[in-house]
Amino acid sequence: MSDAELRAAVERELPGVRADLERLVRIPGIAFEGFDHAHVERSAEAVAELLRGCSLDVRIVRSGGQPAVIGTRPAPPGAPTVLLYAHHDVQPVGDLSLWESDPFEPVERDGRLYGRGAADDKAGIMAHVAALRAYGDTLPVGVVLFVEGEEEYGSDSLERLLAEHRDSLAADVIVIADSANWDVGVPALTTSLRGIVNFFVEVRTLQQAVHSGIFGGVVPDALTVLARLLATLHDDAGNVAVEGLSGRAGATVDYPPERFRAEAGVLDGVHLVGTDRITDRLWTKPSLSVLGIDAPATAEAPNALVPQARAKISVRLAPGDDPKQAYEALCAHVEKHVPWGARLDVLLEQGGAPCAIDATGPMFDAARSAFRTAWDGTDPVDIGIGGSIPFIATFQEMFPQAAILVTGVEDPQSRAHGPNESLHLGEFARVCLAETLLLSRVAAVGTGGGSVSKP
Repeated sequence: MSDAELRAAVERELPGVRADLERLVRIPGIAFEGFDHAHVERSAEAVAELLRGCSLDVRIVRSGGQPAVIGTRPAPPGAPTVLLYAHHDVQPVGDLSLWESDPFEPVERDGRLYGRGAADDKAGIMAHVAALRAYGDTLPVGVVLFVEGEEEYGSDSLERLLAEHRDSLAADVIVIADSANWDVGVPALTTSLRGIVNFFVEVRTLQQAVHSGIFGGVVPDALTVLARLLATLHDDAGNVAVEGLSGRAGATVDYPPERFRAEAGVLDGVHLVGTDRITDRLWTKPSLSVLGIDAPATAEAPNALVPQARAKISVRLAPGDDPKQAYEALCAHVEKHVPWGARLDVLLEQGGAPCAIDATGPMFDAARSAFRTAWDGTDPVDIGIGGSIPFIATFQEMFPQAAILVTGVEDPQSRAHGPNESLHLGEFARVCLAETLLLSRVAAVGTGGGSVSKP
């Protein structure tokens, strides 16, 4: 099929693709503890039904975690196989009062579709489905569609699933539709992602709370200890001040500060932290954030010295850093800087490896060509992502000969993980066309552009 025929086929399928996307958004499939996981099961069944409708051989699988869906269709003789990844679980919605509409009832406003998972990552699923529907019975490559069910909860069972189904998942090209484009109207390939270390720090100074008037001024309270400890994690400019964390320069594009402030929602007068270019600070340098503190709420706080306090800290690691070594460096830092002899406990919650992708070769050229056509001549850019998708490093390790293409359905206004998550419908149409064109171009390259042997 020519590019023009593929464009017409995608346009024909888009209304049905959008309707099915809205059906997926209505399923609150949250894999976090404390939520009804029957919805995750229902989400997996809905995805399986969509894949069966594309003439794939479909299985719902699990390995001690939430259900994933694998759909396969063999390659025509001599053609390569492409693994298409997305995930069907979503983030919790948080404070409902911050949403302008029901997060699980999709609503269109100003050309965007609002709803939890509308962008992250149910649009990724439907971009894959759109490409398969556009080809119908003329699919030029073999396809393995792998839709995970607990990515937002940390992908705890993913490595086991990949090992157990490695024969079925082996491919020449892996397309991971869980990232973002550079801007509305500007496509991107993601070539680096930061890793992550989340951990808890707890400090204790007293056996129990005591009167702040009788003992204050001599006995340190745990909240003050914790505040002073957390303050040591950055220098005065806001750079991470933990020895042993790596970082480097090297971003190929810059982020205009005015655009960044607007997209991040930074309040007037608030300074940006750190030094170097914004893209380096986001993509190739470590960052450290305090995500939460366990302490008495102000409305309920008595006039008493707090005996213990706990903080959850999240560190994003630069590509090339090692999560284990980074955690050891973080432990050494807080042990060295905890003030006034307070008792300290540190507990690791999770760690994930960063990754860097060498985006050269015929399969990456095929992707850029597909993007350029879908965006009417606009050249794609290579970007990093400040967030983490640790399982990409797992894919790299398990399928070292496969070309890994990290593509995006989101844009800077998508607000993934936050209130009022949304998908730009015009960009989504381009994403669907780009993936459809990509499969055609991968088929033209053949298996020589990154072949992986079946185990």
